[in-house]
Amino acid sequence: MDKTAIIIPSRLNAQRLPNKPLKLINNKEMILHVYSAAIKSKVGKVYVATPDQKILDIVKNSGGNAIKTSDIHETGTDRIFEVFKNNLNNKPNLIINLQGDMPNIDPSTIYDLATYMKKGKCDIGTLASELSYRNELHNPNIVKVATKNKFSKEKFLDAVDFFRKDEGLHDKLYHHIGIYAFTNKALIRYVSLKRTKLELERKLEQLRALENNMSIHVGHVKTSPLSVDTEEDLIEIKKIMENK
Repeated sequence: MDKTAIIIPSRLNAQRLPNKPLKLINNKEMILHVYSAAIKSKVGKVYVATPDQKILDIVKNSGGNAIKTSDIHETGTDRIFEVFKNNLNNKPNLIINLQGDMPNIDPSTIYDLATYMKKGKCDIGTLASELSYRNELHNPNIVKVATKNKFSKEKFLDAVDFFRKDEGLHDKLYHHIGIYAFTNKALIRYVSLKRTKLELERKLEQLRALENNMSIHVGHVKTSPLSVDTEEDLIEIKKIMENK
């Protein structure tokens, strides 16, 4: 069993963009672009965790690993944990939850996150890039992360808050990237915790960890993959990826 597993939670029932994983970019489904990036990172086995047969079939027909999960999970992390527990027998030391809506994520950033997590300095690791203040700061579709200090020589810093709307509470803000690396102990603890008030209000799972004193370290990366949440995002990502 590989010590690191990348698990991509994916489902068709997205409110803002239904059937999102099956949207075509360069005649290839979005979920397959994400899967390919995960494979190219070369950090461990890659699995798609989905309750939907269509996604399962597309991944398997392309030669990938896909696992059918329950359709009643409240969060993507719950779906990740089902695969970790039932299919991987709790064996991976590091579990990377890679969101299935970032088709242009750089594989090297996944590798860098996995490498850092192996140092054992935090419970959960994630990534962030610079904000484009004109376009992103007040966009609720873009999650912001606040760090304890500003990035300089340090490539990873403590996260202190996550939010969608800037309320002027923090000055060290970055564009959060939807990838989470858990140690196995952290994942087991995280799913045992009740969903918190702030998590539910902001619709951000990572707040449950912070509110329960779990450490989250954020790595700074130069690239900023587009998270596809709306039809406008899909048009934009097609421009980026189809014009290369």
